[in-house]
Order: sequence, then structure tokens, then C-alpha cells
Amino acid sequence: MRIVPQLLSAAIAVALMSTPVFAAELTGTLKKIKESGTVTLGHRDSSIPFSYIADASGKPVGYSHDIQLAIVEGLKKQLDMPDLKVKYNLVTSQTRIPLVQNGTVDIECGSTTNNAERAQQVDFSVGIFEIGTRLLSKKDSAYKDFADLKGKNVVTTAGTTSERILKSMNADKQMGMNVISAKDHGESFQMLESGRAVAFMMDDALLAGEMAKAKKPTDWAVTGTPQSFEVYGCMVRKGDPDFKKAVDDAIVGIYKSGKINKIYETWFTQPIPPKGLNLMFPMSDKVKELIANPNDKPAPEVKI
Repeated sequence: MRIVPQLLSAAIAVALMSTPVFAAELTGTLKKIKESGTVTLGHRDSSIPFSYIADASGKPVGYSHDIQLAIVEGLKKQLDMPDLKVKYNLVTSQTRIPLVQNGTVDIECGSTTNNAERAQQVDFSVGIFEIGTRLLSKKDSAYKDFADLKGKNVVTTAGTTSERILKSMNADKQMGMNVISAKDHGESFQMLESGRAVAFMMDDALLAGEMAKAKKPTDWAVTGTPQSFEVYGCMVRKGDPDFKKAVDDAIVGIYKSGKINKIYETWFTQPIPPKGLNLMFPMSDKVKELIANPNDKPAPEVKI
């Protein structure tokens, strides 16, 4: 019996449509999370208001942490795991990249700048914030800009881009500064508040967070010409495109829905724990542009 080619093609098409379509096999971090039933989130303890511990529970809170929780919700849907468990792992400026690389942490959303050097070691999500690196100093002091810091004690946090920029500036311009590298932002501010340093260099939003928790916030001011403009991103392991896409999709989802505006208001323009601090830090045009046009390219580090 001769089978008409057109009928054979139609029969094959029907057979294909009736065959179950199986989802692509999970790999990398998605597979790890699915098999373990747990996702591990890296967090900071004093990066106010991005990721920090506010009470004795030891659980993190903050702007970046809320974005992490939105990512977890996205993973629950994608993996069909409504009971996905969350594990928290504390990281520091020095340990955050190694802990992502070695698989201890699946996602780190804190106050980590996406730059070319770090992008060789980990992958970054689309941007979640943009800052300028500036100074925090006494409002009535003479130390208003970087040129005023010659021969002075200046503190910054170890393992940050601010530390690198400040040390490079000190060497290039022969400023004779004593650059103090504190272990975290809280210790950096303690150095400043106690008078062991005349200024604290760091990301402007983090400086606003430290200023808000001072004994007298009105005694301090964020000042100085920005030495760089930097984009924060969430870190994931390098070479895991499916997981990076899941993270990016969740972040872009809260941007498109407008939920990011509520998250921002909660942490930057309203009282926050532990003591009702208010950063009074309205959303900048740069952050608005980032949300409107998210991308995963690092912002240019502009030295003035």
C-alpha cells in the first residue's frame, strides 16, 4: 500500500503532539537546590540598610535581603517547591566571594559591587542598586572632600572597592594618609565616631545607614566628590546560566510589578529596625534608571 507523503507527515505531527514534553534536566545550582530542598542565602551583619542583623534572632533584614526573598519565591515556583527551605550563612567583605565559589552560599545579595575584577570570579545578577563612593565626617569639621585628608587618619572597610580606591589615591597623589582598614562598616564608623579617624570612605547609601544609627545623626554629614559610581548585584556561581537567569527573572519581575518601590521606601525613607532609624535617602535618578533598564554590566568606576 502506498502512503501519501502528506498523510505520513500529518501522522508524525499528531504523534509528536501526543508525546509528553519533558522539562530540560536540571543542572548546577538549580539541581543542587532541588535535590537538597534548601537554598542557602549569604548575608551581611552590618550593611545597613541592605543586609544586616537587627535583633537577637540572628536573621538578616534589609533592602537586598528582601530582593533575595523575592528570588526564593521565584525559585519555589520554577522548581515546584512551595516548601523550599531557606538557610542563612553570614559572609564578610573578605569571605563573600570564596563562599559563593565553593558552593557554601547559593546567592549573596548584600552591598557587593559588580566590577570587572569580581566578574572573573563569580557571576552577577542584573543591578539592584547604584551608589557613589564618598565620605562621612563631622558636619562642623574641616574635612569636606578628599583633598582635605592629606596626612590624616582615614578609615574604610577591608575588602571593598573603597579601600582599593583610597589606597591608590594615597599612593598616586602622595597624600600621606594613614588608611585604616576596619573589618566591617560598623567598626569603620566606630573608628570615626571615637575620633581615631577624621573621615570614613564608603558607598554613600551605607554611609547614610551608619550616620542614621549615630548617637546624634545631625552631627554628621555625607560629603565629598564621588570617586566612583558602582552598581550592586547579587552574586551567584560562575558558569551557571540557568540559575543566573532564574535570579535575574525574579529581580526583573519585582521591577516590572512595581514591588521594588515599596521595598525601597521601607528601607530608605521610613524608620527601620532596630531603633526606628530613618536614612531619609530618597531614590536617586541613577537607581530609577537602573530599575527601568536593568542590565548586568558593571557601572564605570570613575575616578575624579
